[in-house]
Amino acid sequence: MMTLSETLELVRPNIMRLKPYSSARNEFTGGNAILLDANENPYNLWNDDLIVNRYPDPLQREAKLKIAEIKGVSPEQIFLGNGSDEAVDLIIRCFCEPSTDSIVIFSPTYGMYSVCAEVNNVQVKEFILNNDFSINLQQFFNGISPSTKVVFICSPNNPTGNAQPIETIEQILSKFRGIVVVDEAYIDFCPEKTYLSLLNRYPNLVVLQTFSKAWAMAGARIGIAFANPKIIATLNKVKFPYNIGVPSLSVLSRAIEQYSNTKSLISQIVSERELLRLRLQQLSCVKMVYPSDSNFLLVKTTDANSVYNYLLNNGIVVRNRTHEPLCNNCLRITVGKPYENSKLIQILNTYRP
Repeated sequence: MMTLSETLELVRPNIMRLKPYSSARNEFTGGNAILLDANENPYNLWNDDLIVNRYPDPLQREAKLKIAEIKGVSPEQIFLGNGSDEAVDLIIRCFCEPSTDSIVIFSPTYGMYSVCAEVNNVQVKEFILNNDFSINLQQFFNGISPSTKVVFICSPNNPTGNAQPIETIEQILSKFRGIVVVDEAYIDFCPEKTYLSLLNRYPNLVVLQTFSKAWAMAGARIGIAFANPKIIATLNKVKFPYNIGVPSLSVLSRAIEQYSNTKSLISQIVSERELLRLRLQQLSCVKMVYPSDSNFLLVKTTDANSVYNYLLNNGIVVRNRTHEPLCNNCLRITVGKPYENSKLIQILNTYRP
């Protein structure tokens, strides 16, 4: 198991030496001040409800206090980003030397891990999941090298929908000498399977979550990274100063106030997912519907390309995953509103190869 000091030694030396951009708003925490520091327009011209002529709090302190209470962590363990994709990019930039280091992904999985690595000129080591979409630990430990600095594990995984067992995650955290990122974008649909409880035990763990999925805030672009405060401080050094705007923070505040309503809608989506799964299994063009811990289903069809185009021509957009490893002839179908799911089944019932 890695210590905190060993974990911090993974930070790139130039990042460790970096003197971050700092504004007066980082240093001032009071209220009702006369703000003459940031060359803003003093008049709020465009929105009577939101103060958009002023820069937002660069560290989103008020939002982090509310999130910490919901998630059972400390505010110092929270990084907020422009979607969780920002955190993915920053983690690679902070811990991986371009043209030298590598990350690990377990395919099929979310594509932005590879994209961010390639943008930063960092090698991607790909391991294929087992047929049941679990991680092959022996293959992983035999295939990594000292230059492997970050492992990305999507759980529940996109596009397969399954969460990884805690025993698997803990083995990787205990034995891998690098950063372990568990991406829990869909965890609100199975909150009992989160790995946040491991944060205080493993300083090399980073847990990603998002408000884009279950919280119905995809357009607000707010993602979260939970980690040791020292890692959070490192991410804050590298991020852009005002990475989340006032309108998005306002929407977030209202969403947190209505958390009970959100949980009710999540339960409704999970129930609708199970109903949709049963209805899909009865269709002649469907060979298998995989179990899911998320708000989507991976569906193996008789001919993914044909079914995908048929749906598209009938005004229904799903995701064709047939070219991904282990996903031959598979479509990924998001759980919609009840009438949307019924329309999907109705159209698929009229499909003829």
